[in-house]
Amino acid sequence: MRIALVTDYYLPTLGGVQTAVRALAESLRAAGHEAIVFCPLRAPSDDPDVVGLPVSGVFHPDDYPFAWSPGRVRSVLAREFTARRIDVVHTHSEMFAALGAIRAAHDLDLPVVHTMHGRIDVYSRNVLPLPAVTTILLAALHGRQVSAAGIRVAADTPYTATRTARRMWRVMLAQSRAVDHVLVPSAHFAAKLVAQGVRTPVTVLTNGIEAPVLGRIGEVHARTLGAGEPLRIVWVGRLSPEKRPEVLVRAAQAFPEGAHVDVYGDGVARAATARAAADAPVTLHGAAPHDRVLAAMRSAHLLVSSSLDFDNQPMVMLEAVATGLPVLYCDPDLAEVVPAGGGFLAPTPDADGLAAEVRRLRDDPDAITRASEAMLAARSRIEQRPDAVLDVYASVVSR
Repeated sequence: MRIALVTDYYLPTLGGVQTAVRALAESLRAAGHEAIVFCPLRAPSDDPDVVGLPVSGVFHPDDYPFAWSPGRVRSVLAREFTARRIDVVHTHSEMFAALGAIRAAHDLDLPVVHTMHGRIDVYSRNVLPLPAVTTILLAALHGRQVSAAGIRVAADTPYTATRTARRMWRVMLAQSRAVDHVLVPSAHFAAKLVAQGVRTPVTVLTNGIEAPVLGRIGEVHARTLGAGEPLRIVWVGRLSPEKRPEVLVRAAQAFPEGAHVDVYGDGVARAATARAAADAPVTLHGAAPHDRVLAAMRSAHLLVSSSLDFDNQPMVMLEAVATGLPVLYCDPDLAEVVPAGGGFLAPTPDADGLAAEVRRLRDDPDAITRASEAMLAARSRIEQRPDAVLDVYASVVSR
């Protein structure tokens, strides 16, 4: 098959969607299929399997190149889909690269699969300036590409309680309605989509780690924490409010002596996080190459995830499994991502809860070893395998 993977996220940067798209593309190619990635790029790509899309010269949200204008993006995608004889389009975001792909696919009578990677209602609330205003513009622009006519979202759940949240849920529901099949990496998010009225077929399909990355990680051993040895903790992801890095920093100020956190990632909350971390045992490394991040995870004792009610299936948690690294997390929904026995749910999702659990683990190092062994036992289950997604592709092509 010839598959177009379309995303608004800049592929070379550190992030869960970027990692998931890269893993999927490599696994599809390894299985003998053609997988072309389309995304906004800062400069033309040297990779023939990565096609850059037109970008805005003035707007760079989260310092990412932004696919623009809708007409130019749609025109490029239509031309490329035709020239490359694409069989199925697979979108991975909710902005104008993905919207242009949906419009171009409809024009060419091509089927579309969409992976809903995350909650844009939470993202927009935390990242956009004046979200009560800017989401109106965003929803209007989205609606000009994919109609939300007739979609109603009730204020009857905690996550749809505000007008801004309902506006963004209408965007997600409209995009789900405009495609032939929706993929969701976690059951908890899939249940929310169905509960809000998605009638397009929805499949829960976990992400995975591509075989070459597992090969680069190599053999790993269960973590041990000796008496007097520093407790090495890592935090990996986008430095953005919805990821709650400030909760990690506040917790670190109450960590036991000898515990240290290395933070890998960049984003709009970088400056605020750096100021808060000035007196904490925290080192901010900024954006880093993927191999460097994996090396840090291999040598750490614990990964901390501080997000709450946002993440769907964090790719960094799958990388933790691949490196045998136990996970301390705040969001009960993420328990479905962590293998049984491989992680620790903080007693409360705030800084005090994280700090209390780190102190407990410092006093019970065997718990870290047992969790690491559980992660290693699950390692074979997180390799990216394309069979299930290829079945979805075949179903939409046949329909």
